[in-house]
Amino acid sequence: MTTPQASSTPDQTWGATPAPERARSPRKKIAAGAVAAMIVAGGGAAIWAASSSAATDTQAGPGAPGGTRGGLGAALHGEYVSFDGNGGYVTKFMQTGEVTELSATSLTAKSDDGFSKTYTITAAQATGLATGDTVTVVATESGSTATATSVTDGEAGPGAPPSGAPTRTG
Repeated sequence: MTTPQASSTPDQTWGATPAPERARSPRKKIAAGAVAAMIVAGGGAAIWAASSSAATDTQAGPGAPGGTRGGLGAALHGEYVSFDGNGGYVTKFMQTGEVTELSATSLTAKSDDGFSKTYTITAAQATGLATGDTVTVVATESGSTATATSVTDGEAGPGAPPSGAPTRTG
C-alpha cells in the first residue's frame, strides 16, 4: 500500500527560494511595541525599587530623619570583622542600648530586646554620660572582657553618630 503525497508547488520544492514574508499589520506592530515598552518599564521600575530600598536600608537607622529603622543602623547588637590597620583583622562587638550601670571604668548597656553587656571604659568615655542615656558601644573582646573602643551618645549605628552627638574613643 502506498501513501498519497501532496503535490509539490514551486515554493515547497527543496532548495527553492522561500516565499516572501507577509508584512505585519500596523495593529500587530503597535501591540508588539506596547509589550516591549511594558517590559522595559517594568524592569526599570524593579531596578529602581531595588536600588532605592538598598540605599534606604544602608543610609537609614534609628537616628535617621523620619525614624526609618533599616540596615545596620537598626542593629541592636552583634559582631563584625574589620581591618586592624596592620594588615590583619579584628572582631568587634557593637551594641545600642540604655545605660543601666555606669562608673569611671565600666558601663553596662541593655538593648531593647533585653540583651545586656558590661564594657570596660576609660574615664574620658564616661564623661558626660548618665544612667538612662542611650549609647552605641563598639568594643573588642579578650576572653570574657569587652573593652569599649568607642562610646557614642545617642541612637546611631557604628560609624554614624547623630549630628552633634559626641563620640568618645579611648
